[in-house]
Amino acid sequence: MKELTIVSGKGGTGKTMVSAAFAALAEAKVLTDCDVDAANLHLLLAPTPRRCEDFYAMRSPRIDPELCSECGECASWCRFDAIALDWEAGYVIDTLACEHCGLCARVCPEMAIRMEDHQCGQWLISETRHGTLVHARLGIGEDNSGKLVTLVRREAQRLAEAEGADLVLNDGPPGIGCPVTAAITGVDLVLAVTEPTPSGLHDLQRVAGLCAHFAVPLTVCINKQDLAPENSARTRKWCVANGIEIAGEVPFDPAVNRALVARQSVVDADCGAVSKAVNQLWQGIRARLDLD
Repeated sequence: MKELTIVSGKGGTGKTMVSAAFAALAEAKVLTDCDVDAANLHLLLAPTPRRCEDFYAMRSPRIDPELCSECGECASWCRFDAIALDWEAGYVIDTLACEHCGLCARVCPEMAIRMEDHQCGQWLISETRHGTLVHARLGIGEDNSGKLVTLVRREAQRLAEAEGADLVLNDGPPGIGCPVTAAITGVDLVLAVTEPTPSGLHDLQRVAGLCAHFAVPLTVCINKQDLAPENSARTRKWCVANGIEIAGEVPFDPAVNRALVARQSVVDADCGAVSKAVNQLWQGIRARLDLD
């Protein structure tokens, strides 16, 4: 079984467009959306959930108002200013400001603060027209996105073995932060989708550095390459100088936007040269992964 993660150094480069197209082209596979902070692959695949589980990854403080003497010790020690006095409710915790460190529970002289399991989000296993999808929703302002990405990947690998799939296809997060690290470590190949802009090249360089650090093979796709030929040439030159393969280049076409608005991939809809280029890109990735 092989595992491919599609990433981008920044949002809006076309990463999910490529992921949805690969979902339509690949045969025996399990899909994931590892962008748990802002998942959007489901918008193109119209999933039907078959399992939904709560995600717990930390413990959060809760003040028992019956035990609290309102001494203010917890508020004075909280360096995040997450505890404040409400004249009607007593001392309350701002859940968005709280960092779940547990210091308030330690310093409370009345032992009125308890650390309790905290739900950070949900993860789901769904059926789509292109196969099984494992995806998740991290709560607003919640932490531990990397742990949730790891859980999503682990469930997808388990399902791939159960279904006899030979590929786990991960639609990864943008950037180079913790969720990206969790999405690329240990995979067989990372495909970075970039755009022909100075910021696109800069962010691609950061992704390449991350992949090199974790010794993960990297290949590149330049999306909308004909919008700025001089920037595309700079990206090609940098990739060649650093021994990074360019797996494919995709032209710009407004038909892509029309397909996405209709909740279709560029394979499900006819997007002309874009559909052909993405198909060729997939054939190259398929050969790189040695999929039958």
